[in-house]
Amino acid sequence: MNTYTYPKNDEMLQRASKVIPAGVYGHLGPAEGCFIPISAYPKFCDHAKGAYFWDLDGNRFIDYMCAYGPNILGYCDDDVDAAAKAQMDVANCTTSPSYKMVEFAELLTDTVSMADWAFFAKNGGDVTTLAMLTARAATGKKKIIFVKGYYHGVAQWTQRADAPWVLKGEVENNLMVDFNDIAGLKKIIEENKDDIACFISTPYMHGNFVDNVLPADGYWQAVRKLCTDNGIVLIIDDVRCGFRLDVAGSDHYYGFEADMLCLCKGIANGYNVSALCGKDFLKPVVSSITYTGSYWMSAVPFAAGIASINKMKALGGGAKHLELGRRVCDGVAKAAKENGVNLSISGEPCMFYMIIKDDDSLLLHQEWIAEVVKRGVFMTNHHNHFTNLALSDEDINYTAEVADEAFKVMTKNHPEIYKK
Repeated sequence: MNTYTYPKNDEMLQRASKVIPAGVYGHLGPAEGCFIPISAYPKFCDHAKGAYFWDLDGNRFIDYMCAYGPNILGYCDDDVDAAAKAQMDVANCTTSPSYKMVEFAELLTDTVSMADWAFFAKNGGDVTTLAMLTARAATGKKKIIFVKGYYHGVAQWTQRADAPWVLKGEVENNLMVDFNDIAGLKKIIEENKDDIACFISTPYMHGNFVDNVLPADGYWQAVRKLCTDNGIVLIIDDVRCGFRLDVAGSDHYYGFEADMLCLCKGIANGYNVSALCGKDFLKPVVSSITYTGSYWMSAVPFAAGIASINKMKALGGGAKHLELGRRVCDGVAKAAKENGVNLSISGEPCMFYMIIKDDDSLLLHQEWIAEVVKRGVFMTNHHNHFTNLALSDEDINYTAEVADEAFKVMTKNHPEIYKK
């Protein structure tokens, strides 16, 4: 296989660095550490369609990052884009919101099993923050139970206590428990019995740099009972998993009901909208909170969201994502085994996480991923990966072929580890 080079990407990064912090900032940028070595990765997209994007040098990539989740049907899906364009011809951001907001909320409450209402914003962090505010307002309590290794956005209340930009008062009410640790959760509740507003967690632990962890049998049912018995609001951050496991919600997939469910990435196939769904008893509370944004009622994303959810349901939704993910994971796992590489694949297959366990530094893993990317399969070092419904049999087979060749290059470079 030929390997890609990126002269136009590199030239654009130099231009970007003059006017944008780090050139590309956040976890998408070369300064964050997810793209090592940076010479192996494209920095800018030119266009995208289906399961692919093309960079400035004309290189095509099968994209398993899916814009870090929003690409759930396939880039530039014809049906979703047509709905968005039709709405744009009528109105988008107007003084009074479009009736499309009502139709979108009706669809969400009909689709998401636990949802009695929906509140719309733009980012995942918008709705996790609103969920926290609602829980505190509903209970009159201030403490929050987090699961260790969590990520719920970048707002101050979500940050670690030792971050230099965080004030102690912003995180002093944060409590920590291990995932799947019911005994630990009981202990924290007992020690803080009269002052816990909420328990917030992702449906399963999909953190970075570690194997992802699925819920143990009965875990969520036990959490649900503890929260109910102690007046604690149960919040599920479904921003990353939402609609990939189950169009009815990841809590539904695991057999329990959240009090509030946070949705974003998979909701509208890349159009910028997020939603907080909740139970009826919280509706008067969230209605009383002053919380808004300049573009939160834009109609185009609502129209796109309606088309996207309806198409996901028609195509088989979460079950189809899980099937595609299993096939991708099986192909990569087979290539690893045949090359004598100890590759761990964890989490749900529609959001699989990979670590090569043959060294503790993760440098081997970074080297292998770099070889994969240079051959046209876009992955990243330290993050879960995503499926989209535009993936074809050919894409999945080619992914396995690329994984195999990249393993061969990596193992050849390290005879001290992979002795033939």
